[in-house]
Amino acid sequence: MSTLHSYKSRDPQFFYEFITTKLQIQTEESSLIKINEGHYQHSFEMLCKIGSGGFGDVFKVKNKSSNEEYAVKVIDFIAKELNDKHKRDVYKEVEYLKRIDNKYIVQCMDAWREMDVVYIQLEMCSQNLTNILEIKPQVFKRLPKEPMNSYEYIISCEIFREVLECVQYLHGLSIIHRDLKPDNILISDNSLKGRFIKLCDFGLVTKHDNIIHNKTVNKHTAGVGTDPYIALEVIFGEKYDHKCDIHNLAVIGGDIFRINVLTDLDNNQQYSSTNRQLNEPVSQLKQILDQMLVRRWNERPECSEVLAKYNEWSIDKNILANDLEFESTLEKVHAIETQIRERDERRESMFPSIPPIGLP
Repeated sequence: MSTLHSYKSRDPQFFYEFITTKLQIQTEESSLIKINEGHYQHSFEMLCKIGSGGFGDVFKVKNKSSNEEYAVKVIDFIAKELNDKHKRDVYKEVEYLKRIDNKYIVQCMDAWREMDVVYIQLEMCSQNLTNILEIKPQVFKRLPKEPMNSYEYIISCEIFREVLECVQYLHGLSIIHRDLKPDNILISDNSLKGRFIKLCDFGLVTKHDNIIHNKTVNKHTAGVGTDPYIALEVIFGEKYDHKCDIHNLAVIGGDIFRINVLTDLDNNQQYSSTNRQLNEPVSQLKQILDQMLVRRWNERPECSEVLAKYNEWSIDKNILANDLEFESTLEKVHAIETQIRERDERRESMFPSIPPIGLP
């Protein structure tokens, strides 16, 4: 027996932490995720794999009884070699998804366990922000180095506004997401009150206590999140609060508006044109994104402050509403859905019978 193992085996604190950790996992497991052997194969037809994230793979499925489509995240504890901490993250994700029933968050329909595999049934959101940003230049027939026109810019503003509203909602509940990135920003298939954007992947969320935070130097978990979106204070394991998400939002904003916010270059030049109506809002937007990236996280603006300046960094939609070119642009945007749907149908026809992880 090694010296370290011998020492730990006699350490009451080690035993206490070990037992309480196991009890915590068992409690979370029993209260949040019921055992329902065979439910997946009995109730759903797997259509195709649509993504990965949060220790699992996500599949598009169809309910055999209702024919309704859902997304099911399949998390195989054995195949993924998940440790106790990772398992707690899985249960935490289920907890938050079930507790937060709101238009800003992807809806969790059900969650269950079969042997060592956890299934999380979610509303179907066929696309994420990454997909939209990839296809957007094609729809507007814009070359990579060309500036956006007014029509693409206003749509980009609407996307960023909805993302800010989603994160503002989480922060209002004292929740820090910690892994905001385009892959975790979904486009809902069914709009609710004109909204399309929803957040997902809550395996890294944490509850932020302002009282504890202000009175101690305790740190949240270091090293979480996804580069390059992760804030430096998180990377270095420093004390931080919900404004680490503001850093992520600034980088996401750069993705949406084609501004490399992580460089020291004057990125306003990317939008230089004869269109004064566009140049001024872009200048305001760049200033706001810079403020969202300042190293001292407590000096970053809240989501509400960025939204309050929406009229400064956006364009008046009324100016565009009667423009024939704007109407034509909207038709191009609708073409995104058609292209994506056709791509999914091709994917389904190519891989109609791939079983999800954890099933024979």
